[in-house]
Amino acid sequence: MAHSDQIKRRDFITLLGGAAAWPLAVRGQSAMPVIGFLSSASAGGFGHLIAGFRRGLQGINFVEGQNVAIEYAWAEGHYDRLPELAHNLVRRQVSVLATSGGDNPSLAAMVATSTIPVLFVVGSDPVKIGLVASLARPGGNATGVNIFTAELAEKRFGLLNDALPTAATFAVLTNPKFPPAMSNAQQSEDAGRRLGKEVVIFHASIESEIDSAFARMAAARPGALLVSADPFFNSRREQIVALAARYTFPAIYEWREFVEVGGLMSYGTDLVEAYRLQGAYAGRVLKGENPADLPVVQLSKFQLVINLNTARVLGLTIPPGVLAIADEVIE
Repeated sequence: MAHSDQIKRRDFITLLGGAAAWPLAVRGQSAMPVIGFLSSASAGGFGHLIAGFRRGLQGINFVEGQNVAIEYAWAEGHYDRLPELAHNLVRRQVSVLATSGGDNPSLAAMVATSTIPVLFVVGSDPVKIGLVASLARPGGNATGVNIFTAELAEKRFGLLNDALPTAATFAVLTNPKFPPAMSNAQQSEDAGRRLGKEVVIFHASIESEIDSAFARMAAARPGALLVSADPFFNSRREQIVALAARYTFPAIYEWREFVEVGGLMSYGTDLVEAYRLQGAYAGRVLKGENPADLPVVQLSKFQLVINLNTARVLGLTIPPGVLAIADEVIE
């Protein structure tokens, strides 16, 4: 979305009455408000995140099915479906739009409505991509949580290099249909040049392409693998971790969920906590608070999780210095 369009919409909202418009919009709904939940991913791998979202709502005294309804719209990795799904939820006249799975759903929601509050979970700087005017005072119809996925690729590359200092070639799996993932790949290439490592990029946008990408990796025989941040990859984490094990690729991922199903390492923020905070914001807006006045929450705790069982299966010895800085070691 163009920044000028964002400003025009904010000016228009201000002319309508600014803060006073939001409580009226929410009160104008039926007795049981409806939250539209728009995600670029699929429902299968996100149950624990929805549970976090519900816990956040419950903390503000909203319980799904009792005094609030949630209508889910899953793009299942097809990012081109997001605009239509967002417009469908707007036509449904939901009270709040909660967006999940990267920047794309939030941008689609902002195009679809300038009046329904949008509560996002994004990995990029929400000011830079035009969702809010500032982190402290969002100023429009959107606010939410920044989980910093777009800025951690270089750090993940460095941690993987620390764990595998003799690896000469690093593979990067990325989704060309997810713009932040492509930025991750560029960061990885930059980090590789600085460290004197060869970096080879492999693309996958659908389930079958993940299999073929790993088959191509097998021919290149990289010493390590970095899986770029991507909601579609997260929803296919068991498939990706199984392929990394089959081809014996030591890999680092964005989320601990990968390590819990057998991945070697992860470095990132707490996704469940992000969705709990998003749910709490949804509840506060339903009670009449103005999203323009709710500051964007920036998750500032980053967790390094290492699975020693996987390291042993791969025949790896994780250096003591890396183990010493791990927030959690799974044995």
